[in-house]
Amino acid sequence: MQSKMKSYTLTQTRNQHGEVFDKATVEPVLITKQKRPSHVILSAEAYRQLIARLEELEDLNLGSSAETALTQSSMVGSQDFTATLEQLANG
Repeated sequence: MQSKMKSYTLTQTRNQHGEVFDKATVEPVLITKQKRPSHVILSAEAYRQLIARLEELEDLNLGSSAETALTQSSMVGSQDFTATLEQLANG
């Protein structure tokens, strides 16, 4: 579980931008505006890793969904389908 992010107000971010960006190279930083979360600053590498992991999870989810659909499918193979059509056509 991730520890709580360091938080800065928008004014602090303007006044201490060096400190904020230095901290963001190590861990994500939360920026608040009027006491409410506004933005998160993180390093380009952390962003790249986050997107890569998200894409990996999306791929896993799609694969899992496809596998579930395949195992629960009652579809017949193309040979069975063609044979059934021929039987219907020949009455």
